[in-house]
Amino acid sequence: MKSVQAYRFALDLNPGQERVLLAHAGAARMAYNWSLVRVKAVLDQRTAERSYGVPEGLLTPSSGWSLPALRREWNAAKRAVAPWWPEVSKEAFNTGLDALARALRNWSASGKGERAGRRMGFPRFKSKHRTTPSVRFTTGAIRVEPDRMHVVLPRLGRLKLHESARKLARRLDNGTARIMSATVRRDGGRWFVAFTVEVERTVHAPARPASVVGVDVGIAHLAVLSTGELVPNPRHLDVARVRLRALGRALSRKQGPDRRTGQPPSERWRRAAARLGGAHARVANQRRDGLHKLTTRLAATHGTIVVEDLHVAGMLTNRRLARHVADAGFGEIRRQLAYKTTWNGGRLVVAGRWYPSSKTCSGCGAVKAKLPLRERVYCCTICGLVLDRDVNAARNLAAVAVEAITAGSGPVAGRGASQKPHPGGQEAKKRQPGTMATAAGKTGTAAPQGAAAA
Repeated sequence: MKSVQAYRFALDLNPGQERVLLAHAGAARMAYNWSLVRVKAVLDQRTAERSYGVPEGLLTPSSGWSLPALRREWNAAKRAVAPWWPEVSKEAFNTGLDALARALRNWSASGKGERAGRRMGFPRFKSKHRTTPSVRFTTGAIRVEPDRMHVVLPRLGRLKLHESARKLARRLDNGTARIMSATVRRDGGRWFVAFTVEVERTVHAPARPASVVGVDVGIAHLAVLSTGELVPNPRHLDVARVRLRALGRALSRKQGPDRRTGQPPSERWRRAAARLGGAHARVANQRRDGLHKLTTRLAATHGTIVVEDLHVAGMLTNRRLARHVADAGFGEIRRQLAYKTTWNGGRLVVAGRWYPSSKTCSGCGAVKAKLPLRERVYCCTICGLVLDRDVNAARNLAAVAVEAITAGSGPVAGRGASQKPHPGGQEAKKRQPGTMATAAGKTGTAAPQGAAAA
C-alpha cells in the first residue's frame, strides 16, 4: 500500500547556514507579497470599472491565479524587481508563489460554497516579523547522507541533523520510499526539515482483529475506553502555566519593538522571546508525543475503533473550557486514528454528532431527555444500571460499530440517535448537524504530511 507521509528531523545549523535559510524564507515572502499586489490591483480595477458601468467584455483582463501563471509573471519581472534573485534557489520564490496560489484557490472555493469549513478570507500580506520562516524544495539534490546524521538540500548544501535519520534512510536504501519534497521551517526557536515521502507500506494486522473498542474523549480523562480503561489527561499546558506566566512577565519588562517609531527590540527582549517560544514549543511537543503513543497503541491493538464526530470548533467558543479542550487535542486524536488504523489494517468508525452516547443506557438502550454535565454517574431508571458516565458513553460507541459493519460504509443512525436534540439536553445543545457514522477505515486515507513516521 502506497501512502504519503512526512519524516521530520531537527537541525543543528551554524550561523552562516541560518542566515542563508532566512534569506530563502525572505525571498519566498517577497515573491508572495509582490504577486499578491498584482492580483489585488487587477481585482480592484475590475471592481471599479464595473461600478462605472463598463461592460464585462471591456474590463481589464483578469490575471491567472494558478501557480504556472503566477510563475510566468514573476519570471518576467524578477530581474527588475529582485536583482539579487540568483543568490537564492528558485525554489524559494516557488514556495511563496505556491502559497499564494493555494490561498487564492481556497478563497475562491470558499466563496462559491465549494470548500467545507469556515469561510476563508482574502489572502493577506506576509509580515517579516510575524511570518514563520519556511522554504520548500521539490527539485534538485535532496538526499540523506550515508552517515544518517546529515542531509543535502539544493543551494543549502550539507546540513547537520540533531538526531539520526535511520528510519528514513532504511526505507530509501530498501527502495520502499521516495522523497518528493523537503521543507525547512523554524518552529519554537529551532529549525526542522520535513521530508514528504511516498512510502510503500506493508499493511499489518492488529493484535486483536476482532476487538471493538469505543473511545470517549474528555477533559477529566483524556480517553475512556469501552473496556473500562481510563487514560489520564496529562494537562501539559496547565502544568507549564506557572513558568509561562513568569516568562511572559519577564518579556513584558524588556524593551520590545515599536512599529510606530521603528524602534528595534533590544537583545534582552529577543532572548526573552526565544525562551517563551521554547516553553510553548515544549508543551506542544509533549502533547504531540502523548497523543502519538496513545493512538499508535489503540490502532495496533484493536481491529475496530469507534470515536465521536465532535464539534471541536464549537467547543472552543466556550470561554470556560476552551483552554482545556485545546490542550487535550480532541481533533488530533481522530486525525491520527484515521490513518493509523489504515496502516495497521484496522477500521475506524465515526459516530455522528447527533448520537446521544452519554444519554443512552448501554444496558437497555433507553435514552434520557436530560443529562446535565454535572452528573458524572449514569443511573438508568428503566433497568437500574449505575455506571460512570464516560464508560457508559464508550460502551455505546462500541455498539455503534456493529451497526456500521452491518450497513457497510454508508451512514448509520446508531441506537437512540435523533436528528433533533432533546429539549433542555446539555449535550444536544453542543452538537451540530452532521453524518451519523461512517467507516473511515474503508476509504484508505493516507497519512497527511504532518503525520509522524510510525
